Amino acid sequence: MNTQRRRAAGYFALLVVVAVSYSLAYQWGMAHLEGRPVTFIHALEVTVQSFTSTGYGEDAPWATAPMHVLVIVMQLTGLVLLVLTLPLFVAPWVERRLEVNPPTSADAADHVVVAGFSARGETLVDELDAAGVPYVVLLDDRETARDLYTDGRSVVVGDPETADGFEAANVASARSVVLDDSDERNAMMALSVRAVDDDVRIVSFAEDRDVATYLEYAGADEVLSPNDILGHSLADKVTSAVSTDLGGTVDIGEDFVVAEMPIQADSDLDGVTLAESAIRERTGVHVIGAWFEGEFAGSPDPDRVIHRNTILLVAGPEDALRELKELTLAEHRVHTRGPVVVAGHGEVGSTVRAVLDGQGVENTVVDIEDKQGVDVVGDVSDPSVLSEAGVADATALVLALGDDTTTVFSTLVAREEVEELDVVARVDEADSASKLYAAGADYVLALATVSGRMLADTILGENVMSLDTGVTIVRTAAPRLAGRTLAGADVRRRTGCTVIAVERDGAVRADLDPDFEFRRDDTLVVAGDDESVATFNEFVGNETTPADADARSGASAP
Repeated sequence: MNTQRRRAAGYFALLVVVAVSYSLAYQWGMAHLEGRPVTFIHALEVTVQSFTSTGYGEDAPWATAPMHVLVIVMQLTGLVLLVLTLPLFVAPWVERRLEVNPPTSADAADHVVVAGFSARGETLVDELDAAGVPYVVLLDDRETARDLYTDGRSVVVGDPETADGFEAANVASARSVVLDDSDERNAMMALSVRAVDDDVRIVSFAEDRDVATYLEYAGADEVLSPNDILGHSLADKVTSAVSTDLGGTVDIGEDFVVAEMPIQADSDLDGVTLAESAIRERTGVHVIGAWFEGEFAGSPDPDRVIHRNTILLVAGPEDALRELKELTLAEHRVHTRGPVVVAGHGEVGSTVRAVLDGQGVENTVVDIEDKQGVDVVGDVSDPSVLSEAGVADATALVLALGDDTTTVFSTLVAREEVEELDVVARVDEADSASKLYAAGADYVLALATVSGRMLADTILGENVMSLDTGVTIVRTAAPRLAGRTLAGADVRRRTGCTVIAVERDGAVRADLDPDFEFRRDDTLVVAGDDESVATFNEFVGNETTPADADARSGASAP
């Protein structure tokens, strides 16, 4: 018997004892004080009436004071036992009966089993939903599982450290398994998976890069380090933002690519509207979307102003994109590139430095601790420390700190010290990104989002333009649109996706006017975030299958 049942049994036993005691007292009082003897059953009825306040019938009023006191005490006792105390026992019982219990087994096939569930796992699940790929989250925490199940997630309750747990998730029919817990639990889970299926692909996270080998020994096929992923992403953001390098692109057709274009302070495009920028007239490049302070807008309003922290999503010939890239850089930085200051020399910061060193980018590392690899020791939120690190002459500042609050404050200090400095920052919580943009950061990468999207890229071969912004480029058929025009289909309004181009008869057509009419054999190239892509697939009647991953264009994730 569990604790709740023992308490309930004790409560009802107390209620019976108290009711019987009052009934006997009432029976004695009526006989010896009032001179009106009653049966025990009658006395019990009066006791129940007192407890429930339903009335006393022919016995009221009483002639003696002791009987009045007895009835008053009975009423107060009933108030405590039934009105105040009973709900404490009944309410939890009712709630449990009304709760929707998550399943303890799954019959899914060709699905992804996600063992454990963190913020990065949530990002992965969103990607799987967008791609139409079935999944099962395996959890031993029933409360968390119930919450996810109530939110519409596919969940199975079971112990992921045992073979029985993975059998319940039908791992034998899964396409892959994702281990998303602590390093120690991931090792145990990998062994449990292998006890059930020797062939299923296992992808695991490793918080400590040094344990990757042991996870592979346990059976993991691939081991990802979130900190390494984030470090590379930060470094790539810095190098692509301050050079003419296009960074990661998606090839749509012959000499037609999609790329991101971060806008630098004091560039030709800083502070003008999209209409005033005349990007298409000047370069022939199409603007198909943009991120404004981290929020993506497909087919943005021409009157929207471009700022230093705007990132354009553009498509066109590679030469035209390089011409546009020149316009996004400040004139005095086109031919010269200053050093990069890296604040924080943990796993993320050390990865950033390694990437910058590999690309020949001069850098200075600041950390509050004096350790190997640190050039300046001190608190980066101290203006004198920034000055010592040479931030006034730097091209960019990378904030690879482990605390979001410190990162926000350091951004405010750095922006006050050097207005033109490009500030690239990491955060642990995605909710902190908006605060960093408000503080003056140019680019913000959330650890959970970046690692989750990297996981999706590993599992599905997703064409994520970048791991932090997460716009996916999808090449897909859309037979339901046959005979409809681009304006008539109104894909953007109905789904949130933007049609970038159409492949027809082996050629890519990117300059689509509103009267362009779709054919049944057309292949559409569309861009959108996870939710928009999922809505688009539903709108055109697509059901993503494993083969669809091969039909997606090959973006190189940064």
